[in-house]
Amino acid sequence: MLRIDAITLDCRGEAATLAGFWSELLDRPVAAGASAYFAQIDPAGDQPRLMFIAAGPRHPGKNPIHLDLRDTADLADAVARAERLGAVRVGDFAEHGFTWTTLRDPEGNLFDIGTPH
Repeated sequence: MLRIDAITLDCRGEAATLAGFWSELLDRPVAAGASAYFAQIDPAGDQPRLMFIAAGPRHPGKNPIHLDLRDTADLADAVARAERLGAVRVGDFAEHGFTWTTLRDPEGNLFDIGTPH
């Protein structure tokens, strides 16, 4: 079963700096290990994790905020199901302790389905 694991924000500047803003605004601490390239605010209660990734300049067609969905049972099956429903696979990745597939929904919005590794 898929669940929303994180809301991810692409940063034009440093990830830790933008995470610091959201940390203060939401009164939730930035997780240890924040850097210029990657930072996160851990989940709190029913609030999802917020992740910040340095992505540089914005590119047409790439949404700067996207959902990261988690599947702990069978990542390949979850991705295949999304594709059967109309999603298009963009690529497969492994970084920051996660393995994930980036997809586009039927209107072209990016989202990820992943699992910790």
